[in-house]
Amino acid sequence: MIKMIGKIFRFAGSRKKLLTKATFVSFLGAIFSAFQFAALMLVLDAVLAGNKDTSLIWISLGIMVISLLGKGACMYYSTNAETEAGFFMVAEKRIHIGDRLRYIPMGYFNQNSLGAITAVVTTTLSDVENSAARCLVMLFGGFLNTFALCLMLLISDWRMGLIAIAGIVVYLLATELSAARSKATGPARQHAQETLVEAVLEYIQGMSVVKSFGLEKDNTQTVQKNIDDSCKKALGLEYSVAPFSALRQSVVRMFQVLLAGAGILFFLNGTMELSRCLLMLIASFMIYRELESAGNMSDMLQMLNASMDKANAIDDTPVMDVEGEDLTLKDASVVFENVEFSYDRKKDNHISEEGRLGESALKERKILDNVSLEIKPKTTTAIVGPSGGGKTTLCHLIARFWDVQGGRILVGGYPVEQYKLDSLMKNISVVFQNVYLFADTIENNIKFGKQEATHEEVVAAAKRACCHDFIMALPEGYNTVVGEAGGSLSGGEKQRISIARALLKDAPIVILDEATASVDPENERELQRAIEALTKDKTIIMIAHRLKTVRHAEQILVLNKGHIEQRGTHEQLAAVPGLYQDFLNARKEAIGWKLIW
Repeated sequence: MIKMIGKIFRFAGSRKKLLTKATFVSFLGAIFSAFQFAALMLVLDAVLAGNKDTSLIWISLGIMVISLLGKGACMYYSTNAETEAGFFMVAEKRIHIGDRLRYIPMGYFNQNSLGAITAVVTTTLSDVENSAARCLVMLFGGFLNTFALCLMLLISDWRMGLIAIAGIVVYLLATELSAARSKATGPARQHAQETLVEAVLEYIQGMSVVKSFGLEKDNTQTVQKNIDDSCKKALGLEYSVAPFSALRQSVVRMFQVLLAGAGILFFLNGTMELSRCLLMLIASFMIYRELESAGNMSDMLQMLNASMDKANAIDDTPVMDVEGEDLTLKDASVVFENVEFSYDRKKDNHISEEGRLGESALKERKILDNVSLEIKPKTTTAIVGPSGGGKTTLCHLIARFWDVQGGRILVGGYPVEQYKLDSLMKNISVVFQNVYLFADTIENNIKFGKQEATHEEVVAAAKRACCHDFIMALPEGYNTVVGEAGGSLSGGEKQRISIARALLKDAPIVILDEATASVDPENERELQRAIEALTKDKTIIMIAHRLKTVRHAEQILVLNKGHIEQRGTHEQLAAVPGLYQDFLNARKEAIGWKLIW
């Protein structure tokens, strides 16, 4: 239990002081609560002694009022403090996780599903948010309150104090047994919740596929199965600790009877005054009240422990930006020197079911094998080749989405590892084949890479990307809010907005991964002119399968099975047998196809 309490304090981060204050004030509340015993003692002594001095009654009443007001004020402050600490320490943790994910290799996301990561920052951290601070304060407050009352009993009668302390010790032993049981069942509940989040996300994201194949019932059954499993694991946790909760209650009732019986026995054998005996009878019903509340909170410790381990596991994942520098490019060149890369060559870290980082050795699949190339500043390089040849991977390595296992990549004359990741990405714009837009206005989506841009600059970028006209046709123009992932726009519209975003960022190196794949022929012609205009001032690296897109590039790289099989201009490659010539012939055949009615 002590380790769990220490872990909560460490997890609190900058809110540790606030949590400490809440705990200390809770202890003050326990002391104020103990004043009630002093008031009762004065009243009982006066009444049984026949003392009719009303001043004693007023004094005891004053002590009682101070006790109630003091305890109420302490409870008010500690409750507010623990609530603030709980919410803000988890808010800071979520922000910390979001920031850290930016610097984690993309392989981490390959090995960890969206549902698992989402569960950590939502369901898992919600447990900590709602329970950790409250659990800690109630634990300390409950135990300290009981110890304060035991101290009053010791002052009043050392024998009764020892019996009360013995009750606390036995209660703590029963609590440890319950904690050990929770430790065995808590992680299973956490994993069931993760699986449920994964299933729900998968069901929602794959709704179009589900509907198109008429599998609504089958997929609903999968979600229902995970819901049932989550309920089963949650109930299993409750059932597993229920016997120990009953044991704790039995311990409390037994020692209440012992305290009452001992008080009566000591009075009967003449070793305790009647006033003290009555006080002990009252005390036997009060002394363990706060202890019971603390014990109930202790059942949550193991669940909180699993939740915090889950969140902290992301901190243990290696990051790529450790000792980078804020560098300025010497030029906008890109150089590969004997680069080797395999997605699965190294063991990828992932979160295990127990919430700790594990490792999974997967079958090696080499993507790039001893690749060397040079892309000169302010030129256009097109990368073509069969699907699965490594084109997208090669481009992503430039932006350091992964680290290479052999050789090195230089951007602007410096190895990519030498840059701070933010510094590197300031100089690179990437337009992905699968565009993601945020649930925000179109203007803010375009400004994503340049937050300080003016509206006029946004409009200018949109016009160059051929998306101004359709934006102005929307109900609120640039202030139109697109749905999650840009779901309210067509594929071509999203692609053009992403190109406008890259144009506005104005990075010296632009990577276009099938940037024109979803653009209709009319807009592609205009978009192509905009991209060609960029080559005068930018280094352009494009992945494309359309002849119009690649034929004017200063350099064409033909990538196949991790190797560059051909390189040169369109005219040079078209004149020699090889994959590029096959590519051209396939396009000619496609153009010559006719429909026969």
